[in-house]
Amino acid sequence: MTEARQSAKIACRALSEKKGEDIRVIDISEISVLADYFIIATGTNPNQIQAMVSAVDEELSKIGCHARQIEGNQHSSWVLMDYGDIIVHVFSKEDRLFYDLERIWRDGRMVSPEEL
Repeated sequence: MTEARQSAKIACRALSEKKGEDIRVIDISEISVLADYFIIATGTNPNQIQAMVSAVDEELSKIGCHARQIEGNQHSSWVLMDYGDIIVHVFSKEDRLFYDLERIWRDGRMVSPEEL
């Protein structure tokens, strides 16, 4: 298992444990140099979004994977977490529909979190 794939799996598990909704993984390794995986999840309120972000950061730091950058704060309805090989997006329902990253990155390959 590649390091990126392992990190993506850990991030998905952390999101799921905080009751993240509609967790999607897009393999963009063949179409972009930005990262290998985009992970997209929805939180139902700002507190849950923050809990999801904290859980991902905590779990990935346990394996030595630290965020290069985190965009957004506890009041944000979209938080982007850049770990190099993986980029995690945590959205409110409204922002996820509005920005529709799944459509924008449709050339990537959808991977179920279970496949990781």
